[in-house]
Amino acid sequence: MSKKEHLSLSRRSFIQQVSFASIFLLSGQVKALSPAEVEAFRKKVKLRFIVASDIHYGQPNTAFEEMLDKAIAQINQFHSENPLDFCVMNGDIVHDDKSWMSKAKQKIDGLKMPYYVTRGNHDLVSPEYWKDIWGTPLNHQVVHKKVGILLGDTSNEQGKYLCPDLTWLKEQLEAYKKQKQVLLFLHIPQAKWTKHGIDHPEFFDLLKNYPNVKATFHGHEHDQDGVKMMNNTPFLFDSHIGGNWGTPYKGYRVGEVLNDGTLITYMMNPEVKMEELTF
Repeated sequence: MSKKEHLSLSRRSFIQQVSFASIFLLSGQVKALSPAEVEAFRKKVKLRFIVASDIHYGQPNTAFEEMLDKAIAQINQFHSENPLDFCVMNGDIVHDDKSWMSKAKQKIDGLKMPYYVTRGNHDLVSPEYWKDIWGTPLNHQVVHKKVGILLGDTSNEQGKYLCPDLTWLKEQLEAYKKQKQVLLFLHIPQAKWTKHGIDHPEFFDLLKNYPNVKATFHGHEHDQDGVKMMNNTPFLFDSHIGGNWGTPYKGYRVGEVLNDGTLITYMMNPEVKMEELTF
């Protein structure tokens, strides 16, 4: 196969697997994109990442090992054709039994790009245990290509649904207020948009003061793969890659920050072509 034929095949494969694509413009407008339009923007991408949630490694009566292996292989395959700056595993790494966490990490270490993790309500571990396994505190932050990445904790060792630590969050938002873009990753949604969401208006009151927060990414709700809007900011869900309930497919969300700061995001379903959704 010639290089031209390979690129054409790769492009067709990419377009077939993209769905629920949207562009969040600097003006505050939100527009749906076709898969072909997403593909056309690829040369303008400054930062690209994947968010995958709800592995539930160790959940009884599920093919948890196979599901995680498949997700890792799919993300690495995507990365080989569309280079990623990082990946976030956004909560519920394991299912209630912390003894599985070390084995889950061994598998996630197979990712061929930098990755970060957040704690979910099924990751029933102490802050000390978490840091010992993953090497990072429950609340932490990094910068990629001048984009601030904030990873917050929304649970505890008992699995309670919590608001993120607003003192920590405000400190980070202040530290990054000169960054043009900040992205926030929290497992549990902070509004009762969904069956398992919680209601913390003070969280949204804080974010209103920092318009450079371009998006927040949630896991937790396995049956959600769309977007909720609050104060002109998108709050995005990404289906699930494990567990025993949720959307009929297992997929992950891609985020792409363009050179001008525009955000494009879409779901990838590597196995089944899905219809486009306009919202």
